[in-house]
Amino acid sequence: MKRIKACWKLGRAVLHILGGLLTILWRFPRLSQEQKEIRIQVWSLEMLACLGIKLVVTGQPARTGPMLLVANHISWLDITSLHAARYCRFVSKADVRQWPVIGALAAGVGTLFIERESRRDAMRVVNHMADSLRNGDVLAVFPEGTTSDGVSLLPFHANLFQAAISANVPVQPVAMQFIDRASGQRSLAPCYINDDTLMGSIWRTLTAPALCAVVTFGEPQSAQGRDRRTWAADVRNSIAAMRA
Repeated sequence: MKRIKACWKLGRAVLHILGGLLTILWRFPRLSQEQKEIRIQVWSLEMLACLGIKLVVTGQPARTGPMLLVANHISWLDITSLHAARYCRFVSKADVRQWPVIGALAAGVGTLFIERESRRDAMRVVNHMADSLRNGDVLAVFPEGTTSDGVSLLPFHANLFQAAISANVPVQPVAMQFIDRASGQRSLAPCYINDDTLMGSIWRTLTAPALCAVVTFGEPQSAQGRDRRTWAADVRNSIAAMRA
């Protein structure tokens, strides 16, 4: 029965993804930016529902930009969960653009892509981020650079904090967690690390007991004279405290 339910949820999710792609290709060209943002948030909420995951939001997400959201990274579900809580533009590794279907979805919702190995491209993205922030956007980054084990936090890379410093805009810490609904304990089912395959992680999530995606928004903070490394370390400590 558990496998049948998992297959049912997977089928619904695949159809929902294809529907999202069609929306981007055919409807988005005729929508305003505000209408696109609403559609993306609604689509993300519906995707979590397809997967049987309940969204829990604590704290107050930024009502308007400019704002740089800084979150820990656990799973392939993080982007959908954060989009469901508050629309934002993500900064992502460039190879995501090449993923079938997912790459088109990511590009369609306004993702900024970065080549991790290229210092020149990283600086281009930082400058692009700063321009977007000056224009009032809400951007989101995962400064760990990759997914963690869901229990501890990896060191935060500080480069992307430079965009907030250059644009003189605040950063809002965001703590991501996945919780077993029945026990209230942290669930590691959605983790995507080490030797995990994407399909393996997805299947483990679909067959796990009912989950909550918990997105906790902390208090926005300005640089207040901190350099990017000090600020990154302080935000990491804030997120660790919010997850404790």
